[in-house]
Amino acid sequence: MANDNKLQNIIAHCKEYGFIFQSSEIYDGLSAVYDYGQYGSELKKNIRDYWWKSMTQMQDNIVGIDAAIFMHPTVWKASGHVDNFSDPMIDNKDSKKRYRVDHLIEGYAETLPEADAKSLLQKMDELLAKDDFAGLKTLIEDNKIKCAVSGTANWTDVRQFNLMFSTEMGAVASDNPEENKVYLRPETAQGIFVNFLNVQKTGRMKIPFGIAQTGKAFRNEIVARGFIFRMREFEQMEMQFFVRPGTQKEWYEHWKEARMKWHLSLGISPERYRFHDHVKLAHYADAACDIEYDFPMGFKEVEGIHSRTDFDLKNHQQYSGKKLTYFDTELNQHYVPYVVETSIGLDRTVMMLLSEAYEEQDLSTDEKQDSRVVLKFPPLVAPIKLAILPLTKKDGMPEIARQLMDECKPYFKCFYEEKDSIGKRYRRQDAIGTPFCVTIDGQTKEDNTVTIRHRDDMTQERVTLSSVKDIVLKAMQV
Repeated sequence: MANDNKLQNIIAHCKEYGFIFQSSEIYDGLSAVYDYGQYGSELKKNIRDYWWKSMTQMQDNIVGIDAAIFMHPTVWKASGHVDNFSDPMIDNKDSKKRYRVDHLIEGYAETLPEADAKSLLQKMDELLAKDDFAGLKTLIEDNKIKCAVSGTANWTDVRQFNLMFSTEMGAVASDNPEENKVYLRPETAQGIFVNFLNVQKTGRMKIPFGIAQTGKAFRNEIVARGFIFRMREFEQMEMQFFVRPGTQKEWYEHWKEARMKWHLSLGISPERYRFHDHVKLAHYADAACDIEYDFPMGFKEVEGIHSRTDFDLKNHQQYSGKKLTYFDTELNQHYVPYVVETSIGLDRTVMMLLSEAYEEQDLSTDEKQDSRVVLKFPPLVAPIKLAILPLTKKDGMPEIARQLMDECKPYFKCFYEEKDSIGKRYRRQDAIGTPFCVTIDGQTKEDNTVTIRHRDDMTQERVTLSSVKDIVLKAMQV
């Protein structure tokens, strides 16, 4: 069930507390492009590091690479993106506003009773699966779906719109712009495929093995919405797992289970997730599903698992004229490996954790009104792990606090603050999701103990100064 109020509150909170800003905001912003602030960039880095560790360090047969954003333009011909990477679009003739057809119909479905909405979306999926553009337009017209801007149903025909950004490479102008055209990559996967043999040979990798990568990708989304859920510049975390032909379905099921375990390791309830099998398979796949999370705007994809067959390597072999085969010593034969892909959006994972962590609490009592906004991040990914707060600026408290800061900061991100009442400082740390606050007070000088406050339930306990680092490190374990 969509919760627009919660989404708007999260957006406002991210701006107020330094998580995410509209890009180029002083120039009125750039649509569907966002900048990560001081806490958002830490959160994003922590998620990326956790994914990278779980994919490479914790696996015996997966290695990582970092491929360039620019690639030879023929790469995108071989991958199918030049011909197939497009969405069905429709324009309203009166407002000139362009819509993605599925978004337009889905938006209208949200206004219908549940049974009618389900029926409409089922018809839409069937038509999309057949690329029946005339049928999609008829579906829109029969339901009298109107443009939100003009209020009319005066529509163009449905047509495809390619989502790749293109630019020109080189300093010499050409009469034929196509000669110098290159693309900003729409996915990171192709950088893995074209480096398959380089990694396999230099790493002496044996099938089955995987290659992981994180990095920026770019898509010219016509209808970008949902805050950082759908952006034109975004970051992916992908892993391509190379297997023997004929074993891909087993590995597909393996990675479905493994990836769901990773999500649940973040402390999120299984009820907040679901698998969604693709009705229409991509041109390269023989099986595909999404892991969907219940965002404030309803269940939406956060990660995809795809059995990509041997489509990519075979096509790159054909277009490049270079052999991309693997010699399997156990079978004593050469073959083009099949691939199972896991692809998770880093920005969508940030939004997922923000949605899961954000909580507004009424703490009022009979005596006074009180409330707080808290971000209940898992300690492992929280931007700040420990806030160190001397009760006052005198009696040696700042010096003890700084010593604790120096002891802890090589191990995790800390924050130091002296200003304002301790209650106000606690509230600020709650709002950025800091799991622990330590207060140094007059008693600390006497017995080397401090008060440690736990974010989620606001309980406080007295612990030794020397134990603080280990308490935080233990909480960061998954």
